[in-house]
Amino acid sequence: MRLRQIALVTTELRQTEKEICEKLDLEVCYRDPGLSHFGLRHGLYAIGDQILEVVAPRQNGTTAGRFMERRGGDGGYMVLLQTVGLEKHKTRLEGAGLRIVHDGKVEQKETSIRGIHLHPKDVGGAILSLDEAEPKESWLWAGEDWQYHATSTLVSRISAITMQANDPDKMAELWSAATGIAATDGVIELDDAQIRFVHANDGRGDGLASADLETSERSLAGQTIHVCGFNFFLV
Repeated sequence: MRLRQIALVTTELRQTEKEICEKLDLEVCYRDPGLSHFGLRHGLYAIGDQILEVVAPRQNGTTAGRFMERRGGDGGYMVLLQTVGLEKHKTRLEGAGLRIVHDGKVEQKETSIRGIHLHPKDVGGAILSLDEAEPKESWLWAGEDWQYHATSTLVSRISAITMQANDPDKMAELWSAATGIAATDGVIELDDAQIRFVHANDGRGDGLASADLETSERSLAGQTIHVCGFNFFLV
């Protein structure tokens, strides 16, 4: 199981997108017109073969809008983990009493992707999605030519994300149940990244707080880029 995509939520898509493109040297790789069905606008940005997404509510009553109200503004919103044997995972999750709130699939020619979203109250902090892509290197949530836009010379990979919580041990336990991977000392080790669970100390409560981005610019390592109520740490 690997980290394939994270999503942020904002009230100002245009300004947030401008900052992401300028500060992280990224470019838009896709906009899904079907997202309007959920009352959202968005943009996706390729970081190596991983995806950063930013969504913005365009109407009242969206899940994303309510999420921002609870957390007091922009911030981390969603985590998508790529796996195989998704149907077996679904059976495991249902057996553990974890609720699936969305089960969606897209197919184009010989390429497909399917994702199941877990109820946020069952895992805490963010919407968690388990996804299976065929072939594995594809990722239709970002369209068919997202790789063409993976051009950043500044950042190349999302190597870790940090979930903050008032009770990080409890959240780590819930995410372990959801992923099927045990947490050790507050860390879930994925195939290509870490999910870390720490105490919330900014008054915003449970949520996706930050991500580590690998950079080839040694002079920039250690810097923090704050965008959309979210911290990107260059490592």
